[in-house]
Amino acid sequence: MFRGFSTVSIDSKGRLAVPSRFRERLSVVAGGRLVQTLNPLDRALWLYPLSEWELIEAKLAALSDFDRQSRRAKQMMRGYATDCELDAQGRILLPAELREYAKLKRQAVVLGQGNKFEVWDFSAWHAQRDQWLEQLGEADGAPSETLKLLSL
Repeated sequence: MFRGFSTVSIDSKGRLAVPSRFRERLSVVAGGRLVQTLNPLDRALWLYPLSEWELIEAKLAALSDFDRQSRRAKQMMRGYATDCELDAQGRILLPAELREYAKLKRQAVVLGQGNKFEVWDFSAWHAQRDQWLEQLGEADGAPSETLKLLSL
């Protein structure tokens, strides 16, 4: 399980240093092999350990090509899926196309999301986070039905 927030740098070659606290776990669960793809819901990337990506790929394969949303999800997620491996310094190379999609520059945010990571541009993440927090504050004070099921 991956959780937590980290600020990381992206070097001039497009390499992102995976936070050190996750490297050992990634080595154990995936041999340091990962799959990165675009997040079709936000201007960010998803980064999966290979074993987790294989579960996602099986779910994508089960979706019908005759359903437009299913087909688009497959096109986006599988079409942009890129295998990568942690190098000796714990870095991965982010392809230019994915960096461009997520508007990644020099600083990024890595968010642990259980089975995967989200990678956001630093400024974009902070702006989006603040917007979401404002929207939560503007709600009528009643949590959604889904949140009511979650006991904090």
